[in-house]
Amino acid sequence: MDETCPVCKTAEIVCAKWTLLLVRDLSEGRSRFCELERSLQGISPRTLSLRLRALEEEGIVERDTFPEVPPRVEYQLTEKGRALLPIIDGMRTYGTRWLGAHCADVSAGDLAPAGAAAA
Repeated sequence: MDETCPVCKTAEIVCAKWTLLLVRDLSEGRSRFCELERSLQGISPRTLSLRLRALEEEGIVERDTFPEVPPRVEYQLTEKGRALLPIIDGMRTYGTRWLGAHCADVSAGDLAPAGAAAA
């Protein structure tokens, strides 16, 4: 990989499995682990945990822990994470126009679909 190429560096982050779907789901706002797990059908809890941790390390996702019993943890996009939303919107537009894919629960221009049906 060319470390000086911005496309290569961005692809290294966003092409990791589940990353764009996590960003898509978090674009609606804060989510708890169980909500993300439910919306991303097929992701294992271990994989979700690892992806969230990696996105935290990249500064794309922020984790907030609330001192409650039981403890509540919520995840949200940072400014760096929200900057990925135009990429997702472009993918949605491309998929609709060129691949015949359609989101059942979202209009084509929305950046923040609910659930895993859209992407």
